[in-house]
Amino acid sequence: MKGYLKTGDLAKLTGLTVRTLRFYDQIGLFSPSGQTESGHRLYSESDLSRLHQILSLKELGFSLEEIKSVLSGGLISPLETVNLQKSRIKEQIKLQQKLLEQLEYVSKLMQDKAQLTVEDFASLLQAMKMEFEKPVIERQTIWERHLDLLGAFLAEESGMPKQKEENQ
Repeated sequence: MKGYLKTGDLAKLTGLTVRTLRFYDQIGLFSPSGQTESGHRLYSESDLSRLHQILSLKELGFSLEEIKSVLSGGLISPLETVNLQKSRIKEQIKLQQKLLEQLEYVSKLMQDKAQLTVEDFASLLQAMKMEFEKPVIERQTIWERHLDLLGAFLAEESGMPKQKEENQ
C-alpha cells in the first residue's frame, strides 16, 4: 500500500462501516495516522496492522474496552494475535475433519443399506456437539489467559503489587 487510505476506502477494503471506524476513533481505540487539510482521516499500513489486532481480539470475545487496554499496554503483539488465530483455525479444521469422517461413515452405511446402531448415531452426535462446544471452551481458555495478563497490567498501572501465581 502506498500512501494513505481515507475512511471510505478503508471501510470498503475491510468490510467495516464508516460509522464503525469513526466510532473506534471516537473512543480512542483506532485513530488514523493523519488527516487531510480538510479534516478527512488518513490510515497507514501500521494502522491496518492495529485494526487487524482489534478485529481478531474482538472475534476472540474481547470487549472493545478490554481490547483498548490490552493493545495500549502492549500485552499482545501482532504476531501473537496471528498465532492465536492460526491455533483457533487449526482446531476448527480438526473438528470439521472429525465430523466429516463421521458423516462419511454414516453415509456409507446408509448407501449400503446397513442398519445404523445407537453407537453410530452417538458418535455422529458427539462429533456435531464438539463442533459447537469446542469454540466456546477455547474462547473461555483464551479469555482466562488474557484476563490474567490484563489484571497484571492494570495492577502495575495502579501501583498495586502483583498477586503471586498459585500454580507456578
